[in-house]
Amino acid sequence: MRLYSPSLPLILSLMLVTGVSVAAQERMLSSSSTATHSARGDCDINQIFENSQALTDNEMSELDPNRISLLNWNIYKGKRDDWATDFERYSQKHDILTIQEAHLDDELEDLLEAEHQNWALNVAFNYQDRATGVMTASAIKPVAVCGQRTREPWIRTPKTSLIAYYPLAGVDEDLLVANVHGINFTLGAKAYNRQIENLYDRIKHHDGPLILAGDFNTWSEKRLRIVERLARRLGLASLDYTNHNRTSVFGNAIDHVFYRGLEAVEHDTWQVTSSDHNPTRVRFRINRYYLVGDGVSAQVIDENNC
Repeated sequence: MRLYSPSLPLILSLMLVTGVSVAAQERMLSSSSTATHSARGDCDINQIFENSQALTDNEMSELDPNRISLLNWNIYKGKRDDWATDFERYSQKHDILTIQEAHLDDELEDLLEAEHQNWALNVAFNYQDRATGVMTASAIKPVAVCGQRTREPWIRTPKTSLIAYYPLAGVDEDLLVANVHGINFTLGAKAYNRQIENLYDRIKHHDGPLILAGDFNTWSEKRLRIVERLARRLGLASLDYTNHNRTSVFGNAIDHVFYRGLEAVEHDTWQVTSSDHNPTRVRFRINRYYLVGDGVSAQVIDENNC
């Protein structure tokens, strides 16, 4: 996210620049998008690209409930120097990556392949002839993936969200991970609230553990209250941020990680110059409430794992 001012002349000029090209991009994308998992609930899978790699004998097919590491980062389409170096550095040893403004060029694909990541991209538009949007990558294959698209009211470019379900060893319920990129250019909060309400409708019936992460564009108090209300309705906790490295606009942090049914063992936000957002990493473990019988025992968590 580069510019947040609700200036009407600026918004009108952006509409003129982007309106025609985005429509053409969407026509090009619609014929090539694929989805290999079935959707849960009323989710749009028509704009999702996926890559699911076959597991080797020594790879897990389920997440370890005692050790789940997440990285959340808006990578600014990989426009800045050293983004790939930082991506490789920070994404290592993380089970799940929630990425916003992912630009699916050869460099990003190579980085994902090096980590043997399964990934899904909910396409918002094309940038430099490559699909761009919200991406969730993981060390294991998700059970299901589905998504949402919300068009910016003024500039008409979509913002996307992605919902993925992951199996957990010794746990009946899947882990739901929702990856969100909030709409930005609005004069009020009506359209923004509608996007958040639509997301709530997609995930409110999930009874298991849940992670909600992304670039929420909460640059106003009104937008922040809408997201906080969503968190309360879903019974989500927020990270107790101990540093001030999260990207802020007008004094409000815009990147968030919320969770339910998990304990945040460790977390941090790194300060980088390779994007206009700073990456946040969290190491979780599942609440014992969700574990089935004695099938999973508590383990010592490796401090170097995340």
